[in-house]
Amino acid sequence: MPPSRPRPDAGPALPRWPVAAIFFGYPLWWVLGIGDLAYPMLAAVMVVYLVRRRRVDVPRGFGIWLLFLLWMAFSVIGVDTSGRLLGFLFRASMYVAVTVLFLYVYNARATLTARYLAGLLTGFWLVVVAGGFIGILVPGFTFTTPMSFVIPDWLASNDLIRSMVYREVAQWNPNGYFQMDPRPSAPFLYTNGWGNAYSLLMPIVVAYLLEVRRERRFWWLLAAVPLSFVPAFLTLNRGMFIGLGLALAYVTVRLVLRGSFRALVAMLGLAVVIVIAMNVLSVGDRVTSRVETGSSTEDRASLYQETFERTLESPMFGYGAPKPSEQGLLSAGTQGQIWMLMFSHGFPGAFLFTAWLAVAYFRSIRERDPMGVACNTVLLVILVEILYYGVMTTGLAIAMMAAAMVMRPEPSLGEHAFESNGSTMRA
Repeated sequence: MPPSRPRPDAGPALPRWPVAAIFFGYPLWWVLGIGDLAYPMLAAVMVVYLVRRRRVDVPRGFGIWLLFLLWMAFSVIGVDTSGRLLGFLFRASMYVAVTVLFLYVYNARATLTARYLAGLLTGFWLVVVAGGFIGILVPGFTFTTPMSFVIPDWLASNDLIRSMVYREVAQWNPNGYFQMDPRPSAPFLYTNGWGNAYSLLMPIVVAYLLEVRRERRFWWLLAAVPLSFVPAFLTLNRGMFIGLGLALAYVTVRLVLRGSFRALVAMLGLAVVIVIAMNVLSVGDRVTSRVETGSSTEDRASLYQETFERTLESPMFGYGAPKPSEQGLLSAGTQGQIWMLMFSHGFPGAFLFTAWLAVAYFRSIRERDPMGVACNTVLLVILVEILYYGVMTTGLAIAMMAAAMVMRPEPSLGEHAFESNGSTMRA
């Protein structure tokens, strides 16, 4: 991704701080109990800057995502309770927020350069790793956020809201029937959210290391990579292992095809370190023990089957939101983004969402510089992880930023202008 120059008619430059505030400020939002609500809050600020700019450029193919948003909005007709309406509105606000984030990054070529965004996401990766260590060292730590004193009781009774205002740092039940090791989750609600973010951020971190390899920061960032394996592997997150393995294999194949043998040696060295760390931490034995003492695999399979069969009863717009399982399991339409999309917004909603990510992936498949390859890898990984992870909101935000970076055109290339009332939309 070669650096792009601002267009002479592009309007005022978009500042960095709203995007930086989301990720650098994430620990603060987590402690305050705001959490993912920071996305729509700061997206509102981004909208103000975009409006002042008077010109918003969009890439070809973006209409697919806009169609998804429209279809998602119409699926509200399937919502049947006030509680599910609250969940629908929350998720809708997140979809709109990541859309604004995409447009902001796509248009802020002069300020949000690829190097800056890689550094920003690497800093966020360090926050994620720090949260993982907290979950390991003090797994029983909980606290009440200031937000709990502000929201009304009827709102705090919602499961999602309650988990946001009463924080835990790990998924762990010391009094459970099966004694299982703590699985770190901070600064997210669930361990799966931690694993999803970690696996999507790692390609960006590796690309940033290559970018700063001649700078002092390279050495302490390099040292942080093997240290990060400790909380990562102790999550025992099988979905994260699949994502990381896919990313490593994909990048390795691309390096072989390009004949970049020096980079290939570095990737193989990273693979060796990963294998050593997994053996030292006895990851294989821990995962086996978790599978043998739990029924998550069987429960997921049953839930997926139920979700699909119930979606067939409302295939166009779904039900607007997940609903309780008829088998006494977790709610139908959970345990994976694609299943939530299918159940909540019908088969067309799931198709449009996936099609947009696929378009972004194939549009970026020819990228050759480290950051471009990293973003392309992120898009591939999320296309796989939506099968078993709920990627709202951080995972999807990372993917949308990656898509925006690799889809940004060279100045004056790849766009068409539409004039309306003195403002310009480029598509």
